[in-house]
Amino acid sequence: MKKIAIVTATRAEYGLLSPLIKKLREYEDGSLKIELIVSGTHLSEVYGHTIDEIDDRIDYEISIPVNSGTEIDISKNQAESLVKFTELFSNEKYSAVILLGDRYETLAIAIAAGNTRTPIFHLCGGDTTEGAIDEWIRHSITKMAYLHFVTNEESRKRVIQLGEDPSRVYNYGSTSIDNIISIADMSKEEALSSIGLSDCKYALCTYHPVTMEVDNVEFQIEELIKAIKEFPEIMFIITKSNADQGGARINELLEAAESNLSNVRVVASLGVRRYLSLMREAELVVGNSSSGIIETPTFHIPTINIGDRQKGRLQSTSIINCGVTSEDIMPAIRLAMSSDYRNKCKYAINPYGEGCAAKKIADKIVEIVKKGNIELKKRFYDLII
Repeated sequence: MKKIAIVTATRAEYGLLSPLIKKLREYEDGSLKIELIVSGTHLSEVYGHTIDEIDDRIDYEISIPVNSGTEIDISKNQAESLVKFTELFSNEKYSAVILLGDRYETLAIAIAAGNTRTPIFHLCGGDTTEGAIDEWIRHSITKMAYLHFVTNEESRKRVIQLGEDPSRVYNYGSTSIDNIISIADMSKEEALSSIGLSDCKYALCTYHPVTMEVDNVEFQIEELIKAIKEFPEIMFIITKSNADQGGARINELLEAAESNLSNVRVVASLGVRRYLSLMREAELVVGNSSSGIIETPTFHIPTINIGDRQKGRLQSTSIINCGVTSEDIMPAIRLAMSSDYRNKCKYAINPYGEGCAAKKIADKIVEIVKKGNIELKKRFYDLII
């Protein structure tokens, strides 16, 4: 029997993987098994124990530390991830492992796959985010991977530029668009009441550490809170930060702000369905998450992208980029709330696809695995210059 592993360690990652997992499940039979491995912050109460939001069969739970206060914490997390996943891959002999994105634990898992000669099928390679350590992690995983599923044409070109054979690089768009089409179905009233709010004008906000500027965490959150104070008519629904270095401190500052401001609601995790349903009805999306770049334009509402965390990522015309000070953020919010800009957003085109990415990716994965002729001795593909 051939077995394909899918690894998820965070809520955001699972949101992107979920439609693909469901499509791959349709291929399960006596000759092919899909195994879902859950790890990382999914298993942490501090980060919302988001394993409870996974609506699928879980085959393995791999507990790893998620402390993120210092560089040593991150390295310890990676070290334990490397050992535990090497043991798992060595025992299970997967035909392939599916990894998404660019998180530090994903790099360790990719190394474990390499050490056990497990082929890596990588999603979301080729993007560029200059303000985060994710930048070099993502490109490193690309070089370890055998098969590549990018989300846009610019990223496809970058992966090929990194020396990957074009015949193994596929641009089917982002699975996040599949989610928007299929599961963003809660009404505004239902979604708001589920977090204790009545009908209101609100912004959806997520702010992660800018891992190349980790010393600025407190300053950046304090500036964001200053800006939020100037818009009491808008409720800011803020999802907690991830487990990158500085994330825990961000969450402490957000919780303190919630206790002092009536227009702030902090939630550990909203879950994919509720998050996207709230996004659909939001006045705007604020922060530095890739979600504001990739998903929000499909709803034709404004995104305020703060700082450099997403710098370099392909963007729609519905996105307003601004600096990290309150003096930068406040005029950006005013612009986003203006009737002229909101009208402009109605015509925005999302460069990350129109849906159906999960089916195309699943079809290709199963085709490649069933053929069974994966050659891990990759040749470097040289561009003709």
